[in-house]
Amino acid sequence: MDIDEAIILTQDRLAEEGGSMGELLGQFRNRVSPILIGDPEWERILVCAGKLPITMGALPFGFELPLHLRSPQADFGVSLASGTRTADFFHERARTDRTDEIARAVSQLFRQMESEHSPLREVVGRKLMLEYDIGSAQDSACSLPGMFLRPGERPIVGAGGQADEVGMVADALVSCLGWEMSDDQRKHVEQAYLAQPGDTRMDSFGVFPSRSRAIRLAVMGFKTPRETCGYLENTGWPGDISVVDSVIARFRERVNIVRTGLNIDVQEEGVGPTLGLTLIVKQRYTKDSRYWLDGLTDWDPFLDALGHEDLVVPEKLTALADWVSKPTMLFAKSGRFVLLRGIHHIKLVITGNRLGKAKAYVFMVLSGAVTN
Repeated sequence: MDIDEAIILTQDRLAEEGGSMGELLGQFRNRVSPILIGDPEWERILVCAGKLPITMGALPFGFELPLHLRSPQADFGVSLASGTRTADFFHERARTDRTDEIARAVSQLFRQMESEHSPLREVVGRKLMLEYDIGSAQDSACSLPGMFLRPGERPIVGAGGQADEVGMVADALVSCLGWEMSDDQRKHVEQAYLAQPGDTRMDSFGVFPSRSRAIRLAVMGFKTPRETCGYLENTGWPGDISVVDSVIARFRERVNIVRTGLNIDVQEEGVGPTLGLTLIVKQRYTKDSRYWLDGLTDWDPFLDALGHEDLVVPEKLTALADWVSKPTMLFAKSGRFVLLRGIHHIKLVITGNRLGKAKAYVFMVLSGAVTN
């Protein structure tokens, strides 16, 4: 059974278990430390998840955890794919509720993916990620989530002559929201790609409709600090590059960094001042069948290195270390499921020319394709 068949089977099985992601998450409260997500914060996540279909549990879902804040808050992320039960849910919502802006945007994006010989699908496949600002929004209502596409089918690599594909993916994201890139913003997005050195890749494209009209680009695979800082200089990043160099140097003294990734926000006037820095200790490849599997100790060296930073809350770091677990067998009405849980990445945020934030992105995913 290939992965797409396994996802379809799992969605069918999950549909027998309940109706919403809120119902599914409610079963996992005892698996999430209250140090990472407190009870009131968990209830807010459940309210938001209660508006989403339970079939989303067949693709990775999880939380953005601010390790620099003592408050146990979190944002909530889910994945979905066109041509599935989950996609049908959003198509139906868009058809029956004209006020549902996110359903309309998702439906429009999926129609682009589902069209015959879709150039968008040839690059990003059928998957989309949504990130709901729950803890960071500080209100009771679900704001419009961030939307992300990843070029997983045909990677967009530096020096690969793929500027047209970069523009196409960015256009697809902004147009589904009813936006249009200005000529200046389009030029800056293209420059961000053209500045990439070879052997780096454009890992994801994101937009945050409840925040601004910036386009978030994640560029991964920088081999050296010099290459990383050179890229920032070439894109016109307005921050202090020596601060980035200093942060990377500190971590390289403590742990083996195999590659570095950057998150930049491309605005109409150019690259914004806030920078996301991902120091990669384990190289991941989207097509790897074990992409979502971590060894139980893979993250220990980086967590130890992170513990030397004054801004990180030690108790949260200890709780985070316990997040990674072996595949766990669960028993439900429709049969057995396997639960995978791990850390996807940790992002350091440089803002105001200092390291100001540290965020862990953790995931869970269920599979009902369990062999005897």
